[in-house]
Amino acid sequence: MASILIVEDSPDNMKLFRTLLTLKGHEITGLLGGDELFTTLAEMTPDLILMDIQMPGKDGYTLVSELRASEYQAQRVIALTANAMAGDMEKALEAGFDGYISKPIDIRKFPEQVARALAGKNPLDG
Repeated sequence: MASILIVEDSPDNMKLFRTLLTLKGHEITGLLGGDELFTTLAEMTPDLILMDIQMPGKDGYTLVSELRASEYQAQRVIALTANAMAGDMEKALEAGFDGYISKPIDIRKFPEQVARALAGKNPLDG
């Protein structure tokens, strides 16, 4: 299956995402926050990055901006966020994310949303 990097500051969310995706056969690497993102990307090339937007220190918007200005600019990054108000998805896409999944996630739909993201499609389609 796929190699997925999850950047999420909540240990509980990380555990849930890791469990759901591991059950589907994916190899998961988790970072509790974005401080080690570029160090991790220097060591591995994930098929997909799922990134929280609201994190202490550098938030997801800052990290995706830095990613798009780096040698990792082609990396597929999906916003995984509790920002689910009108316009938040558009803001995330304009900031450089390739897709958007809102939290709290629907545990029945989440693995399929990730599968669509891995296929280069909008995670919310379907």
